[in-house]
Amino acid sequence: MLSVGTLVATAVADCDGTMTLPAAPCALIVIDVQDGFSDTRFWGPSVNPQAESNIEALVSCWRAQDRGPVVLVRHDSVHVDSPLFTGSEGNRLQSFLDEGAAELFVTKSVNSAFYGDPDLHAWLQEREIAELVLCGIQTNMCVETTARMAGNLGYLVTVALDATRTFDMTTTLPDGERITRTATELMLTTALNLAAGGFATIATSAELVRPRSDGTG
Repeated sequence: MLSVGTLVATAVADCDGTMTLPAAPCALIVIDVQDGFSDTRFWGPSVNPQAESNIEALVSCWRAQDRGPVVLVRHDSVHVDSPLFTGSEGNRLQSFLDEGAAELFVTKSVNSAFYGDPDLHAWLQEREIAELVLCGIQTNMCVETTARMAGNLGYLVTVALDATRTFDMTTTLPDGERITRTATELMLTTALNLAAGGFATIATSAELVRPRSDGTG
């Protein structure tokens, strides 16, 4: 099985080989980094335990280098059995994130951060922000959905793959076949979908926290 490090290296190598750091202002969109995702009894096995520390590093970089606004997104589940159910302890953002310090705090109940409150697209357009860096949980759900929609809306999108994570998934097909994909496989598939589909560039958090060559951070 591929390690997450190998997964990220493979995904980045599968891009065209040129990594241009986003220009300022570039919004950092931090998606659904909530306490409820620690409940592996509900979600199942996960991967990439370094995701949260990489997310924290990106947030710190955006602040220290004045890269642009930090947008925090929270999923308010409407399902009472979900660890992310509105008002539950698991609904809270993880402790290293402060919604009060964010330039924008968006709540949503669907996969895309563009279908939340307040209107993310309108907010970005008002500030003439055309470039986004995405990170968060889950890679193949809300991160991928938001990246796809952002690409369709015309934004230049970068996904920090090692600043995301997800969980194993199992389902039953119409013919009765039971299929499972590991979290690592799902992360790699997201990288393939986004990069090969032209929705987003795949990068590592280390690349993104590197000072820009223009000397602005």
